[in-house]
Amino acid sequence: MPDDCRLCGERLLEASRYPVCSPCLSSVEPFSAEYFCRSCRTPFLNEYPLDESGRCSLCRTGLTGFDSAHSFGVYDGPLRRLIHLFKYRGIQSLARPLGKMMGRAVPLDQRVDVIVPMPMHWRRRFLRGFNQAELLSSEMAGRTGLPLERKAVKRRRATLPQSELSGTARRRNVAGAFQVRRPSKIQGKNVLLVDDVLTTGATARACALALKRAGAAQVIVLTLARADRRQWTDPLWIGRGADQANSFALGAS
Repeated sequence: MPDDCRLCGERLLEASRYPVCSPCLSSVEPFSAEYFCRSCRTPFLNEYPLDESGRCSLCRTGLTGFDSAHSFGVYDGPLRRLIHLFKYRGIQSLARPLGKMMGRAVPLDQRVDVIVPMPMHWRRRFLRGFNQAELLSSEMAGRTGLPLERKAVKRRRATLPQSELSGTARRRNVAGAFQVRRPSKIQGKNVLLVDDVLTTGATARACALALKRAGAAQVIVLTLARADRRQWTDPLWIGRGADQANSFALGAS
């Protein structure tokens, strides 16, 4: 018997390939922002944080660790719910439609030599049963024809869930957590580092730094979604004026 769509509850057709209806899948909108850093793609409320070349202060000073970051959509609404079904409910069949969305964000103006999935610690992978970044990477490899190095990088220690931590704590949590165990596979190459969500960029930064220390020429981050922190608020900013809050750097920290 056909099931109901996991997002809207509508009855699925018997021939449906996924537990989500086509209208829900097609309702996911790609990322859009009037002002954003041309390197890390962090969205801003105005152009004040960007220099004449369109780069934010973190990218200008090299603090992001990676060379550029690209995401299909915003980690909110239907896309967030789809990722939760995929990642936490174990609906691995969603890797195909989500991979198709991600493919629309692949930078066509940058050379890529190899795809590397964001590694998961073996204990967390055992509990979840799969690495969502690896499934998305497989989709990207199939769509682009690029080689996939599943085991190029490993997490050499378990870390706390990033969602439970502040920005500074996130950076400390993942500092030194990654190790490249197959340097010959990435030396001198432009690496496409694939993950599901980019929030503050701390995890991507730590992994990118490990790849670069092992000889990667460039690290290009590709995620299905990114957190849109233009609505970010903090009590410390209350009363300091809208202009200050609007120009606050909101992304890859």
